[in-house]
Amino acid sequence: MSDPRAEAHHASAALRLVAEAAPAYLAALPDAPVQPSDTAKLLADLDGVLPERGDGTLDALAKLVEIGTAAATRSSGPRFFHFVCGGSTPAAQGADWLTSLLDQVAGLQAASPFAARAETVVLDWLKDLFGLPASHGGVLTPSATFANLTGLAAARAWWAAKHGVDVVADGLAGLPRMPVMSSGYLHVSSRKALQILGLGRDSAQIFTRDDAGRVDLTAMEAALAESGPAVVIANAGEVNAGDFDPIEHLADLAHRYGAWLHVDGAFGLFAATSPRTRHLVKGVDRADSIASDGHKWLNVPYESGFAFVKDPGVLRQAFGSWGAAYLAPADEDAVDYNQLGPESSRRARALPIWATLRAYGREGHRAMVERHLDLAARFGEAVEAAPELELLAPVTLNIVCFRLNPEGGGDLDDLNKRLGQAVIDDGRVFMGTSVYKGHTVLRPAIVNWRTTAEDIDFTVAVVRELAAGLV
Repeated sequence: MSDPRAEAHHASAALRLVAEAAPAYLAALPDAPVQPSDTAKLLADLDGVLPERGDGTLDALAKLVEIGTAAATRSSGPRFFHFVCGGSTPAAQGADWLTSLLDQVAGLQAASPFAARAETVVLDWLKDLFGLPASHGGVLTPSATFANLTGLAAARAWWAAKHGVDVVADGLAGLPRMPVMSSGYLHVSSRKALQILGLGRDSAQIFTRDDAGRVDLTAMEAALAESGPAVVIANAGEVNAGDFDPIEHLADLAHRYGAWLHVDGAFGLFAATSPRTRHLVKGVDRADSIASDGHKWLNVPYESGFAFVKDPGVLRQAFGSWGAAYLAPADEDAVDYNQLGPESSRRARALPIWATLRAYGREGHRAMVERHLDLAARFGEAVEAAPELELLAPVTLNIVCFRLNPEGGGDLDDLNKRLGQAVIDDGRVFMGTSVYKGHTVLRPAIVNWRTTAEDIDFTVAVVRELAAGLV
């Protein structure tokens, strides 16, 4: 079997093979271990040398389905709480399969008017969902890291223009270091974006007033008064405890000193969907750029992110005008999204977003967010009721920051590292450890549409059971 053309007649059967495996896999998600206990053995079946003659379409795919459905981490299930990772709603999952079927060249209007229109529509719907001005420009990205990269690249172009330099054409040579300021909540994805942009991973000035990382507004204002044009990064949803920078106050500072305000709202931007939490992102509509993820709280498949920029022209300045004759610009009524973001080759990732927003609407997504708020509160209450567990931060949103602190104490950091590893090794639920206020903690994040109160109660019971074996 050396040529796919000879097996074209198997194309439909290949899709049916995956579809036939899906019901059993999906049905098992609520109760199956998140991490299979024999993963290493199962993964060994992936190994081997590249075959000279292939197995053929159906045999190769059947083998992959067999391995994948047995060995995959069930991150789309209701008890995966580790990386702020949602599942895929039924509408989004179906649309993602359609995305692969249609295989659109999504970055160019001329290549796929369908994909371009879908992206325009979902960006408008997302701005509406989050309460952002309709005039903002935007682009879909693979992740919040790419969305942060997009927003900060736009900020870099804006900042360089303040110094009379076209940084896109001429680079950073001769320019001073771009001042970047944030709180102790600054996420590694923003640092990575700064690294890629040549601004320096560790270049951000951090202003904190406590060991949690909350922003010191007075110190930041003093720095802005001396810095000239600068970029302020506000963080909507801190990764260890779910806390927020005061975005409205940072927007006031940015306006007062002529700074660019970028908001990293990877999951916290979804606070805007509920009246219960909307106050946490007050002022986000005033930001110059905003980043968020779809594969977190929107519950669409990996990979999915989005970036919004107040001035759409800055996006085109930062990423467009390549000067390639075969990539003629779209007319004024159309848009080439590969000229508004860092990617050139792009899949039609708008389709799962369109499907889930069309299927469940504003009300359905508000209900999902509020259900997760309730489940996080339930988890926090269970932690507080357990004498050997300690809640280390208020449950502000969807993250529960806690640790094992049994009577008699001891080396709590080592104990909680061992507890985190025990949870992962056990496999029934999935969460990891982090460091908060200098302490090793567990910090489950509830964002999956399948998660129920029974999952929360089961998870707390598993943690307490494993903890009892360590003390």
